[in-house]
Amino acid sequence: MKKAVVTGAGGFIGGTITSMLLERGVIVYGIDVNEDSVERFKKYDNFTAVTADFSMYSKLSEIISERDFDTFFHFAWCGYGRDTNNFDVQLKNVIAVQQASNQAVKLGCKKFLMACSSHEYKMNCTADIEGAEIGPCSIYGASKTAAKTYAKVECHNGGIAFNGVIFTNVFGVGDRSARTPNFFIKKLLAGQDLDLIPGNELYDWTYVDDIANMVIAVAEQGIDGKEYYVGSRMLRPFKEIITQVRDIISPSSKLNFGVFPDTSFIDYSGINIYELYNDTGVCARCDFKESVLKTAEWVKTLDIKI
Repeated sequence: MKKAVVTGAGGFIGGTITSMLLERGVIVYGIDVNEDSVERFKKYDNFTAVTADFSMYSKLSEIISERDFDTFFHFAWCGYGRDTNNFDVQLKNVIAVQQASNQAVKLGCKKFLMACSSHEYKMNCTADIEGAEIGPCSIYGASKTAAKTYAKVECHNGGIAFNGVIFTNVFGVGDRSARTPNFFIKKLLAGQDLDLIPGNELYDWTYVDDIANMVIAVAEQGIDGKEYYVGSRMLRPFKEIITQVRDIISPSSKLNFGVFPDTSFIDYSGINIYELYNDTGVCARCDFKESVLKTAEWVKTLDIKI
């Protein structure tokens, strides 16, 4: 890869991808709504900052004069969390994906790659396991499915390749949110106990550097039209993962499993977790303990209420 466009370049995953591409000598046009969030990349001669919100996505090919990019990485998305079921907010994301994929064609990109979501494969089981139904379990998940469909149409009609990537619990340096990994690590750093779900279902915690490396592998080697699971090929029960995290950070903290019901979890039966490795030969390689320790040092700097 020689040239790429990255939306959400100032974000957690988008930022890690941007950093990795720049270190590999790739020319990157990083798009973000806030120029300050990509300030750290301006030291690279091969980086160009593009400040644009969703309202400007339909004109990206006018804003960016460069052409013939290898990959358009679309990682910008607003409204996860409190706005997960806000239709008006999620609809803006769907429109942005359609416009981004349309502009990727006009920019002369060879491939459009977007972040899909594990919410498209979630099980809802608020009543009981026997009554569980496969999602999407949120407007966010449904919007990812709709956005992916529009992007595939734009790519097909424009004659460029398409790939989607799915990941679940990504953790690591650069994540400023209070999502589960950061929240639990913050509590363990304070020596607190954790009240948890039963933890018997399969989960996956993957370090962000592995995620970025695998996403780039999909960009370079992924087969047109495929959607790849980007994560560990060794899924484990949540109970096992969080116990290992506890033992690394605060062995004396108690883990109270079953305090909260597990009302939704990923149904991995519909996801091929081996396909990325089969097609690219790339897989997650970061040492889990080292990754947790690096993340813990990062979380110490965050103001997360526990």
